[in-house]
Amino acid sequence: MQPISSPYRAFCDSAAHAAHRTFVAAPASARLPWAPDGFSISYGRAAEQVEMLSRHYAMRGYGHGSRIALLLQNRPDFLIHWLALNALGASIVPLNGDLRPEELHHQLVISQADALIVADELTGLAAAGAPEGLMVAMLGMPPPPARVPRTPAESRPADEAALLFTSGSTGKPKACILSNYYFMNVAQWYVSMRGVAAMTPFAETSLTPLPFFHMNALGCTAVGMMLIGGAIVPLDRFHPSRWWQTIRDSGATIVHSLGVIPAILLQQPRTEAERTHGARFTFGPGVRANHKAAFEARFALPIVEGWAMTETGGAAVTDTAGETRTLGPNCIGRPRPGMEWRIIDDTGTPLPPGMAGELLVRAAGNDPRSGFFSGYLNEPEATEEAWSGGWFHTGDIVSADRDGLLYFVDRKKSVIRRSGENISALEVEVVLAADPQVRAVAVTPVPDAVREEEVFAFIVPAGQADATALLERAAERLSYHKLPAFVMYVDALPVSSTEKLRRGQIRADAEAAVAAGRALELGTLKHALRKARTL
Repeated sequence: MQPISSPYRAFCDSAAHAAHRTFVAAPASARLPWAPDGFSISYGRAAEQVEMLSRHYAMRGYGHGSRIALLLQNRPDFLIHWLALNALGASIVPLNGDLRPEELHHQLVISQADALIVADELTGLAAAGAPEGLMVAMLGMPPPPARVPRTPAESRPADEAALLFTSGSTGKPKACILSNYYFMNVAQWYVSMRGVAAMTPFAETSLTPLPFFHMNALGCTAVGMMLIGGAIVPLDRFHPSRWWQTIRDSGATIVHSLGVIPAILLQQPRTEAERTHGARFTFGPGVRANHKAAFEARFALPIVEGWAMTETGGAAVTDTAGETRTLGPNCIGRPRPGMEWRIIDDTGTPLPPGMAGELLVRAAGNDPRSGFFSGYLNEPEATEEAWSGGWFHTGDIVSADRDGLLYFVDRKKSVIRRSGENISALEVEVVLAADPQVRAVAVTPVPDAVREEEVFAFIVPAGQADATALLERAAERLSYHKLPAFVMYVDALPVSSTEKLRRGQIRADAEAAVAAGRALELGTLKHALRKARTL
């Protein structure tokens, strides 16, 4: 049997075998803003919508090599548009509705999207952030005419299927080119996990609060369910007060989460729904050891840990699903078969079991990049740097035990991991440094009991030290999750003899300042700014 070549082909195969089965749905208890009464779309009905929309795109001049930006949140329309475009050999650029206009503008310019499809509630953001001349169409309207007409063609495995932005250590997010094979490979890994996570074709329902602009929701939940004829339950975001009721009412057998979610759920009052749903496991990378034990004891729902990156997809991925023995803290599981890996020190020397160093990964066989991202768009030097020496350099510090299990230790890059979001410290620094009241700035992560890490900023003021006003101005250019939760004004920043920031000392100083209560805590203000944006 030939491998399935694209998400569209996976969807078509499932639709042909089980047109009556649910493709995408959500119950009324989810209280989605675009479907307050809930919704359910079968594979057969979705196939009709995909074919009709695909014809409309083709008539407007879109085809092989077109690239369309989607500002559609986690609406079912997102999946219909993606499949309709994938059928023509076109690609999508999933966008975050929480972006600020400047951030949106950057991603649309970098992606060179041919057009933007936008949901009603995000038209204001689109109007403020779209580059001049970009064709924009509201959801439900006919696609705008293509600026460069292209001929439709069958999507091939190596063709670009999506362009996802990821935060790195060099400032603004880079665009990862992800092929059809990338998505089919990560989906195949997802549906072939072992043990408690083993999946049955045409019998699974995967619920996710994660956004479609992340590879987890797009590659695992969406394409994974298409591959085995399962149902997708896409939520707008995580809502702790109605979490268990939504899981029960949706019939979810698989639940996705992030490290922050178990911590929050443990703080919620007990409900009947938390023990009467049908979920078998929750796939939740990054859960703290104490939260994992307490969560599994209270909810009787096992947590499957794992590790991957947007760049690695399913080619270099780990999980704990098939492990039967008790695992140590921060275990991210066993590497997937076909994944080669090594752990090195700062000189590039491989390290023995038990010693922590940077994780390098690649695919076994003749093509070490098989199944990985195809590169950073228009950044060949950054791509080759990431693949230095024939290995992909993850920037993650891990260790291995003698049994081949990997354990996460820290991140080597200047990246802050907050509630599952990767935040570039340098990107935040650039925005804060541009403020007229800031002479110098250093941004670093600090541990957070609920969110894994929070954003901390040391500020050398150039005028009045007003953290509230500074945060309000920064909120015009940065997404909510990137805003500092802690600010501390200082006379100078620690630097080396070559005037480079001493990142290690800065991080240690930030942790000490938070522990001693010497930093300004701005979490309440952040929440107020976020709430104001959504009104």
